Amino acid sequence: MIGTIVGQRRFVRRLGMLFASGLLAALPCMAQDIQPKFPVTLDKKLAARAANVHEVTLNKNMLEFASQFLSNKQTGDVQAQHLIQKLNGIYVREYDFAEPGQYTAEDLQTIRKQFSGSEWNPMVRVHSSKGGEGDTDVYVQLVNGVIQGMFVLDAKARKLDFVYISGPIRPEDLRALSGNFGIPNINTGKGSGK
Repeated sequence: MIGTIVGQRRFVRRLGMLFASGLLAALPCMAQDIQPKFPVTLDKKLAARAANVHEVTLNKNMLEFASQFLSNKQTGDVQAQHLIQKLNGIYVREYDFAEPGQYTAEDLQTIRKQFSGSEWNPMVRVHSSKGGEGDTDVYVQLVNGVIQGMFVLDAKARKLDFVYISGPIRPEDLRALSGNFGIPNINTGKGSGK
């Protein structure tokens, strides 16, 4: 009888160890699923039409690595380092086209629809009457009243840019990231005297 109880305990212990090791092995896969993906579904189609494509894909691990190259002595870089610690990812796509008309107004609408869910809210919309020649959209992802993501679409006749930032960010934080990690320089109007 005592031998049976000891055998059952060993079996339960082994089963528990097997379960725990299986769970630990699955955690990296589960963490990968949590990592945000670049949300634009037309990415490959646009790249095929473009003369030049610039891609920056920085998940949380790559952001931590890239932040090591920022200076600890420059105020803007210190602010960017602090901000990066909270982000899940930064994704930038720039498409340069040889001639106008390589993307359509329908392409832009398809992209905009991806940010029409209940959590995504348009913050800025500037649309040209020429359809895509000077359009700018900024969407923010609000979760429980806190911005958890931002998407910027900037469309010109021969250029199309997307910036997707995943994680808690404020619009004024963009200034700290401006010019870093493939994010274009952003003029927020502060200190410009205008």
